[in-house]
Amino acid sequence: QVQPVESGGGLVQAGGSLRLSCTSSGRTFSTAPMGWFRQAPGKEREFVAAISWNGGNTYYSASVKGRFTISRDYVKNTVYLQMNSLKPEDTAVYYCAVGGISWHVGQTYSWGYDYWGQGTQVTVSS
Repeated sequence: QVQPVESGGGLVQAGGSLRLSCTSSGRTFSTAPMGWFRQAPGKEREFVAAISWNGGNTYYSASVKGRFTISRDYVKNTVYLQMNSLKPEDTAVYYCAVGGISWHVGQTYSWGYDYWGQGTQVTVSS
């Protein structure tokens, strides 16, 4: 069973930075695209960023483009989400997900992913 595990969330002031990490099982990590989603209280889960299996392609939502960067480290079997210039509206639970067979057409949709982590809370104070 594939189980991504997120870490790195916390409380930060507006304008600050955080880096989220996501680890997963080795074989899956090296061949699967990965993504980050977030869900704020009372809102739907929304796409944040995604990266192809070889790291050659990255995708971002309009709300985070230019502030967040997704990357992956094959040696450490880890995907990162570097979040800079954080805003209070970035407050949410952030989820890491492993892309499935539909990912090539569903990078920005939940159905493009097969496995999900438990989430890590990010809170940005104003």
